[in-house]
Amino acid sequence: MKTVESIAKSLNGKKIILRLDLNVPLNKQKITDTNRIDKVIPTLQFLINNKAKILILSHIGRPKGKVIKELSMKPICEYLENKLNQSIYLVKTDINNFREKDLFDNKKASILMLENLRFYSEEEKNNEEFAKILASFGDLYVNDAFSCSHRRHASIFSITKYLPSYAGIQLMAEITALRKITKDITRPITCIIGGSKISTKINVIKNLIYRFDNLIFVGGMANNILKNKNFQIGKSIFEQNCDHIVEDIFELSKKENCRIIYPIDVSVSKKIDGKGNVKKISEVQEDDLILDIGPDTVNMLCKTIEESRTVLWNGPAGYFENENFKKGSLEIARKIVEKNKKNEIYSVAGGGDTVAALNSFDLTKHFSFVSTAGGAFLEFLEGKELPGINALE
Repeated sequence: MKTVESIAKSLNGKKIILRLDLNVPLNKQKITDTNRIDKVIPTLQFLINNKAKILILSHIGRPKGKVIKELSMKPICEYLENKLNQSIYLVKTDINNFREKDLFDNKKASILMLENLRFYSEEEKNNEEFAKILASFGDLYVNDAFSCSHRRHASIFSITKYLPSYAGIQLMAEITALRKITKDITRPITCIIGGSKISTKINVIKNLIYRFDNLIFVGGMANNILKNKNFQIGKSIFEQNCDHIVEDIFELSKKENCRIIYPIDVSVSKKIDGKGNVKKISEVQEDDLILDIGPDTVNMLCKTIEESRTVLWNGPAGYFENENFKKGSLEIARKIVEKNKKNEIYSVAGGGDTVAALNSFDLTKHFSFVSTAGGAFLEFLEGKELPGINALE
């Protein structure tokens, strides 16, 4: 892929169509999590420093082709203005009726932002004419929205047919990080994987077993394994009819010499907002809820991390939102950070709940890379080709 950094000297005065993922959570049009916006600041600053004119394309939510006031890009526009100390003009005109091809004419700002792309049904339909209209507003196209690049949408895929197209700084950082845990691996490599549904991540797990030395199951996913091994899991969350999946995982891991690790003790309660009680997995009762891993499991996992040179973390170890059940996730994070600070490990964390946990511990910045990409992150780990990346290649 050609990168935007490789053409820095030719950006002066050029109109750059910049696709970002600014799909952040809003509450009454107030941003509640700015992570995705903050991550693209380096690309915006790079373009500003090289005197480019910028047209930002992005979306919020799922308006399904309808204009919904609550899903306007206005709060994001205002946040970026303060962050960059630059004026940003929000273009609210329906671009299907827009005849003026140079959007920057008579605008005081050198940064413009189109209103929510998903107000147009043509965006998600990957409409060629819509892509042509978007392309007509600029000289070059830059994709810095890795988290949208698993979508075959007009502003991600088809637009690349009509303009010279480049990868943004954040998109390249994401690909580089993920390649370090899937291709350019420093061993031993460990994956910590959680979440409630094992079926949604089975393809990721199978793809990683071929590459990883250790696969650690935590959270709701570990309950499926405990249940398959005939341990009582009480009222804990688990997925029905998954024994065959668990057995496939163990069979494949044995064949590929990948060690499977799961909890040997847990922290339980009778209710989700209760206090924790540590039990061996053989002591869990029918009315217990497993809400975190126990201290013996924490020690076992920390020992595995200590012996690892690369680690991928996707899924917290417990219900960290309750102070009583955050210890497992916190201790895992602390151990990874300890190794990171000594430059003894390359660490990647991804997934909404994992990122939320790290944010709550204020440890996000101490990981080698933290991905906010969601679906694209998982599809890359599955080994799938991403349309947005293929289009740039």
